[in-house]
Amino acid sequence: MNGTGLILWLVVMGLLFYFMVYKPQKKQEKAARILRNSIAPGDTIETIGGFTGRVLSVKEDEVVFETGADRTKLVVKKWGVRYRQPAEGSDESAASASAEEK
Repeated sequence: MNGTGLILWLVVMGLLFYFMVYKPQKKQEKAARILRNSIAPGDTIETIGGFTGRVLSVKEDEVVFETGADRTKLVVKKWGVRYRQPAEGSDESAASASAEEK
């Protein structure tokens, strides 16, 4: 009986670890990967350093964007993008606006 209790305890702790740590982390990584792969020219982005601006071009692992009235161009790695807002005229912005109205 003592060995069965120990095995049951380990299984419960493993399941708890899976649902409390592993699964939410994978969900967050998937959302970040989708965000980084959906960046397009014209989008407004915010980096993890706090810089915001309009995307000019997207390369395999880099994003070039301009910020401010002086139109300074910055190059950042895709993993450094924290937030993305679709461009005004894009299909995604129209879809999100109609979803907000409902």
